[in-house]
Amino acid sequence: MSLTSQTFSSRLSPGGSLAGWLAEARALLWLSGPLIITQLAQMAILATDVVLLGRLSSHALAAAAIGNTVYYFCWLMGGGPTAAVAPMIAQMLGRNPNDIDGPRAVTRMGLWVAIVLPLPLIPILLSAGWILSHLGQDPALARDAGKFTAMLCFGLPFTFGFQVLRNFATALERPRASLYVMLAAIAFNFVLAWALIFGHLGLPKLGIIGAGIATSSSAVFSFLAMVVILWLDPVLRRVPVFEGFRTPDWGQFKELFRLGVPIGLTMLFEAMLFNAMTLVAGTFGAATLAAHQVALNFASVTFMVPLGIAMAATVRVGLFAGAGDTAGTRRAGFVAMVAGGGVVLLFGVLMAFAGHWIAGLYIAGRGPEDLQIIALAALFLKVAAAFQLFDALQVVGALSLRGLKDARWPMILAGGSYWLAGAPVCILLGVTLGMGGLGIWIGLAFGLAVAALAMCLRFHLLTRPGQLSRVS
Repeated sequence: MSLTSQTFSSRLSPGGSLAGWLAEARALLWLSGPLIITQLAQMAILATDVVLLGRLSSHALAAAAIGNTVYYFCWLMGGGPTAAVAPMIAQMLGRNPNDIDGPRAVTRMGLWVAIVLPLPLIPILLSAGWILSHLGQDPALARDAGKFTAMLCFGLPFTFGFQVLRNFATALERPRASLYVMLAAIAFNFVLAWALIFGHLGLPKLGIIGAGIATSSSAVFSFLAMVVILWLDPVLRRVPVFEGFRTPDWGQFKELFRLGVPIGLTMLFEAMLFNAMTLVAGTFGAATLAAHQVALNFASVTFMVPLGIAMAATVRVGLFAGAGDTAGTRRAGFVAMVAGGGVVLLFGVLMAFAGHWIAGLYIAGRGPEDLQIIALAALFLKVAAAFQLFDALQVVGALSLRGLKDARWPMILAGGSYWLAGAPVCILLGVTLGMGGLGIWIGLAFGLAVAALAMCLRFHLLTRPGQLSRVS
């Protein structure tokens, strides 16, 4: 029994045959389904924290929100090297489905990375209050945000460690492992956050500090639960990832950073654009900002579906690329692009024709200001209908390239697409031409369209006959 599942046998079908394409579609859906649900489960954990802190006070909710911007920056910087685990292992298994030493070494070094990476990032979290106050945030909010992020420090290594183990399991086509953990983490996080924020179950009432402790404790829980799953799963257990843990493999360690740093910067470029444009939207008034947040939140939820497909594409593409199967590699990427783009078209129809209904789910009141927010959100959601398609194609394209271990050029393409194309159009339409929030959303859609074209075109060029062996 090989480490990779029978879904990889689709590469035995001729590249141009209908049977090969259908087999790849089935394999992609089998792998991406649990990944999609896992991503939605992570969103549910974030939503739980928002709801509980909102019930505590609007001040606590706002402080946690700005504190999370600092934490998200740290997570992105560390998320790159941990994300590199999946394509590295996938290519190893593509070359040799029975390889145990290679995946073990990559995972072991990934866990080393999870220990090393927080060292420069924890000081940033500890300084979040000072950073935010010097960025013009309200001093009281900045101070409480700093208390919140300080509690996130001890969970950061476990957060990265969980991502390493999750990517290891995904590369071995065992995505349900992390799904089970995340479903359990939802309940764990809710109970502990509820108890620590409000002082239930005999625990002290710690407010926003309690929320930070619960978040970090959930990270510890997720990591330890993932370790247990690795021990229980018969396939994952065949790779003893903790065996010889203190033995370094500097080649794999360096490779994780060589691939991971550009991956992290690629994610950071996109996140920075959205954060910056949220700040710009705030200059147009509270109604525009609220409508922007409503549309962006709904788009973020639906984005979890193509993101899960894209994560599966990394593994599928990596397996074929490692095997030197150009036709299979190309087929895996394009099947994922069609699947990701196709599913968001359904969401796009909903956004275009039911925008008022969607916005009404977020805005409870029906006063004049509330109706203005709903109308603006519905308008933004019409743009988001196209925005979603471009966003799906760019993420599937980028993560398909990740499966090829092509990281430097996607970073360059992302930087150019978002900051040389998207941001200027946002400012031109939104500020200079006075279109406000609508101009920002058109600019965001334009930036994503450029990124989608660039990523998908690069994948096409790299997977032409005779080109695959040249990818580093």
